[in-house]
Formats: sequence, structure tokens, C-alpha cells
Amino acid sequence: MTPRYAHARQPRRASYDEGVIHAIVDRAMVAHVGFIAEGRPMVMPMAFARVGAVVYLHGASKTRIARLDEAPVCLEVTRLTGLVAARSGLHHSVNYESAVIHGTARRVSGAEKARALDAILDHLLPGRSGEVRAMNAQEEKATGVIAITIEHASAKIRNGPPADDIADQDLPIWAGVVPVVTALGQGLRDAFTAEDRPEPPSLAAARRKFA
Repeated sequence: MTPRYAHARQPRRASYDEGVIHAIVDRAMVAHVGFIAEGRPMVMPMAFARVGAVVYLHGASKTRIARLDEAPVCLEVTRLTGLVAARSGLHHSVNYESAVIHGTARRVSGAEKARALDAILDHLLPGRSGEVRAMNAQEEKATGVIAITIEHASAKIRNGPPADDIADQDLPIWAGVVPVVTALGQGLRDAFTAEDRPEPPSLAAARRKFA
């Protein structure tokens, strides 16, 4: 049974379908992760990856979030697709897709940690883990990984024109949707990359994934 805290307030925009939720999560570039530290609520933007029913996060091993173990965590992603301009201030809105995940964090080590770090790298740049050198022992020690098994999750989606009152629809005011577009540009090489070295395949894969 889904607990009350995991229910979306507006049922007509909500979805609890696993496929819908996973697709929204996989299209997101950043997750905002909420947890309690020192008696205070904290929210951190983080890179992540989903592997099946598990979401992996990583950070410096000494950070609060990387030390979480058997702690409740909430993770949220949002993709904004449009600004909705109505004929009244009340009916202005945004078009979006979002997902909220609830779970319990556990610290990850060993082979699972290595796989998780590759997955996080490949989430933003698909295939990048195969293009870079292997992590050394010092880097591995300095990096912490936590896993969040998805216990409860919901999605919310809005897509459409403004919902003006019927009485307002004939007012001489522009109304409609301003699309919000996210796109990845061409890579800008650093000072140590030869001018004749082409972009690796991972950059083109990322542009396709997040188009």
C-alpha cells in the first residue's frame, strides 16, 4: 500500500506507472536529493544514475550524503517544457514532467560501487566510462556511493495550453505556451586536447539522449 506521503496531491496529473516514472528519471540530468542531517532538512543537487529499481548517487566520501546508511531519502527530478501564459495571473502555470522517489539509502562498496560509478558517468555521457582511464585506489577511496532502492514513487505531468476561465477567453490578451528547450552544444576542447582530435562518441550519444 502506498503511504500518504508518496501520493501526488492532484490525481489527474499523477502517474504511479513504473515505466512512466523511470522514463522521466532517465531523461533528467540532475536530481535534487533530500535527507536529514544534524536534525535539519537538507537538499542537494546531484549527478545520479538509475539501474533497474535502484538509484545511485556519488560524492566525496567525507560528505554527509555519502555517509548515509539505512537513512530515509527523497529524490526529485523535474524537466520543464514550457511556460504557460494565461489571461489571468491565477491560471499561469508551467508544462513539466517530474518524478519523486522515496527510499532508504545504503552505502555501496566493492564491485557494486565500481559498476555504480560507471553508471553515473554513463548517465550524462553514454559510453564515457569506456573512454576514460580507470579510477585509481586513491580516487576510489575518496569517493563515496550510496544506493537508493525505489520503495515508493510518483510522477506528475502537465502538458497543454492555459486553463483560462470561459469568461476570460475573449479578452484581448495574448495567451499560450512558451516552449522551453534544453539542448547540448558542441564540445569545447580544453587546452590539452589536440585540435585534430575529434569528439568522442559519448558526446554525440548525450546530445541524442537529452534532445
